[in-house]
Amino acid sequence: EVQLVESGGGLVQPGGSLRLSCAASGFTFEDYTIAWFRQAPGKLREGVSCTSNRDGRTIHADSVKGRFTISSDNAKNTVYLQMNNLKPEDTAVYYCAVDRLPTCTIIPTYFIGYWGQGTQVTVSS
Repeated sequence: EVQLVESGGGLVQPGGSLRLSCAASGFTFEDYTIAWFRQAPGKLREGVSCTSNRDGRTIHADSVKGRFTISSDNAKNTVYLQMNNLKPEDTAVYYCAVDRLPTCTIIPTYFIGYWGQGTQVTVSS
């Protein structure tokens, strides 16, 4: 069974850090492009970060550049999102998604492969 499971979300104060994990089972990340998306209440799902094992590219949304880092550990079949200097506007449910895209994109509709169930991140004092 193919499955993506996110973990690592929680409540953190502004300026704090979290590391999200996206673990895959039933397939390997080696031939996939993997991205993180987020959705806040009442807002559209937006792209956050992407890494591609197809061409090696990594991209981040302007809103998280310099604060978030995406990385992939193919041996563990896991992708991470390190989030530093978190802000209240980062509060959302975070999802990982994979697809056999040739390069990175953070446009949600391009990912028609697999999606995880999401993990809640709340940034509040």
